[in-house]
Amino acid sequence: MCLHLALFSPDQSHADGFIPVTFSCIERFGQTFDRMLGFLKKPVVVTAEINMNLVALTVMGLISRLWGLSYPRAVVFDEVYYGQFVSLYMKRIFFVDDSGPPFGHMLLALGGYLGGFDGNFLWNRIGAEYSMNVPVWSLRLLPALAGALCVPLAYQILVELQFSHCAALGAALLILLVLSYLKFYNLQRHSSFSGSWWFWLLLTGVACSCAVGVKYMGLFTYMLLLAIAGLHFWNMIGDQNLSNVSLMCHFLARGLALIIIPVAMYLSFFYVHLTLLYRSGPHDQIMTSAFQASLEGGLARITQGQPLEVAYGSQITLRNVLGKPMQCWLHSHTNTYPIRYENGRGSSHQQQVTCYPFKDVNNWWIVKDPGMQQLVVSNPPRPVRHGHIVQLVHGITTRYLNTHDVAAPLSPHSQEVSCYIDYNISMPAQNLWRVEIVNRESDTDVWKTILSEVRFVHVNTSAVLKLSGASLPDWGYRQLEVVGEKLSKGYHQSMVWNVEEHRYGKSQEQKEREVELHSPTQMDISKNLSFMAKFTELQWKILTLKNEDTEHKYSSSALDWITMDTNIAYWLHPTSGAQIHLLGNVVIWASANVAALVYMCLSLWYLIRRRRKISDIPEDAWQLWVSAGGICVGGWAVNYLPFFLMEKTLFLYHYLPALTFQILLIPIVLQHLSDHLCRSLLLKSMLSALIVAWFSSVYFVYSTFSPVTYGEPSLSVAELKNLRWKDSWNILIRKQ
Repeated sequence: MCLHLALFSPDQSHADGFIPVTFSCIERFGQTFDRMLGFLKKPVVVTAEINMNLVALTVMGLISRLWGLSYPRAVVFDEVYYGQFVSLYMKRIFFVDDSGPPFGHMLLALGGYLGGFDGNFLWNRIGAEYSMNVPVWSLRLLPALAGALCVPLAYQILVELQFSHCAALGAALLILLVLSYLKFYNLQRHSSFSGSWWFWLLLTGVACSCAVGVKYMGLFTYMLLLAIAGLHFWNMIGDQNLSNVSLMCHFLARGLALIIIPVAMYLSFFYVHLTLLYRSGPHDQIMTSAFQASLEGGLARITQGQPLEVAYGSQITLRNVLGKPMQCWLHSHTNTYPIRYENGRGSSHQQQVTCYPFKDVNNWWIVKDPGMQQLVVSNPPRPVRHGHIVQLVHGITTRYLNTHDVAAPLSPHSQEVSCYIDYNISMPAQNLWRVEIVNRESDTDVWKTILSEVRFVHVNTSAVLKLSGASLPDWGYRQLEVVGEKLSKGYHQSMVWNVEEHRYGKSQEQKEREVELHSPTQMDISKNLSFMAKFTELQWKILTLKNEDTEHKYSSSALDWITMDTNIAYWLHPTSGAQIHLLGNVVIWASANVAALVYMCLSLWYLIRRRRKISDIPEDAWQLWVSAGGICVGGWAVNYLPFFLMEKTLFLYHYLPALTFQILLIPIVLQHLSDHLCRSLLLKSMLSALIVAWFSSVYFVYSTFSPVTYGEPSLSVAELKNLRWKDSWNILIRKQ
């Protein structure tokens, strides 16, 4: 909608705004005052231009998405997954989700917050009835609005691509960031660096960060947009009318809007996420001890008041940094390795050393100075530094951590790790370990509680204390195997440990040592962990955390999406046949594939002909054809092809971003056929009739499947069977 202000001046003799210089100051003031009075005598006229196409599309989009939004008042498919994160936001409990960055989760939580949701609901199964405290309409509102606004955005996209309003009406979906960049690109031709120019350029950057901040698949569209922007700037370099200073300003403006702002906003999503979720919860166990200690409750309760610097005589627990297959602590107990394993290999029959996934008194170790016998901290404490040699004494059994040239029970190429028992045979103790601080700032760094990540290198064999991750048999209580790995085989997080619980030992007596606790100073670990440190760790966990992918009833392959050979049952009424499915419109789906095929064939034909110096269409039409196809076909490719390389459970909804770009191609191809290939009036009339019939068939399919789109009305068994247009579609039919 365009607004125009028309201001009418009563003095037409000076409409140009200049006043003769012969007037005195008083005369000038009087004339100015008279003109101001004249301005007040005339009305301020506001004229508005309203695009009724855009208004109608917006209303239709809102109606189609918001109608019956609260129905069903039960958990629908992925609400069972994302709903639990909304509850955690409401309760400020930290979580990690490997499906993507936190911005999408925060938008859903915003809907819950605006609706007054307190987070109290058990998201345990699809179809569970919502309790009265769950604001269903509010929770579903923001995703529905996003879908509704895609309709007018698609219209505006094609208008900015210089296609007709008629063609723009045929588009149904697209994402905001492409529109904002096209607005900016078209404005730069005649109003570079204007207010509107800056608005659309900055909005492009904001939209890019939002796209990536919701799902990492948005990164591919972001890269496509950067490529298009780079190509446009490359063409600007060849424009002799632009000075070097102007080119540099254009470059810096694009760098600010398309790179710096998206990165800053992406970081801000995590900052808000971490600020909101400050309480300990079930997911923080996969994080490092330092991260856990920064959260309220949980580990922070245990670590508050611990000494910061590890000293000779310190009593410590050692947590493996890898945290896979589960978090665990270096552990030992009185049981020994079997004399012979099931495969016939022999062992040292020494005391077992494992990694135990639970808090236990047998996880405590004492850091001992090899040159002294005492197991207490001196006054003042003597801190352990990078490169120092130590012995690790098991707190309960008082045996020393040891490794030697004996094969590990499940990893025969690695050394066995044990607590040494003197059997008075020719197997001397080898219990000296060198402390190497991996994340040290200098070679004189002190070993610190929680903050330092250390590696223990065996002095005699240069083997490194490592978690193999294998589960021991019943004789090892299914605990995880710990081995000595040769340093030459490389570095891995499974070789790195950090002190989690720590106290200064004060008693030489074993019985007293087992129960002593000492808190000499108050130390807040959270102050030592910056936002960037927390962001880096959380980002790495999101990218590398892999849940065990199991075959889902409605999972599918990327090839199934092209022909829509699959669907997803979102919800089924517990008693009637009412149900909701993710099932696309087969006419639109097939038309999008045909449009893509026609576009590629025509493009190949034009390229061959142009190579022969034959131009079938005007140059401006060719440039429009190429630019529109680059966005639509490129957008489809970058949002679809990467799924063939992903090892994850896939669903039909993963194809929707790619399909969005492909649908945009339908009106583009139709207008091109009408403008350049249907040269006679008869052919144009036939194409128009075909389009009318096509739209009619689209509506027919929409109305036919609307009962399983909106979940009402309930259909009979016969009606449900009639909707199974493909044998691969899983329409739910109750047994009679």
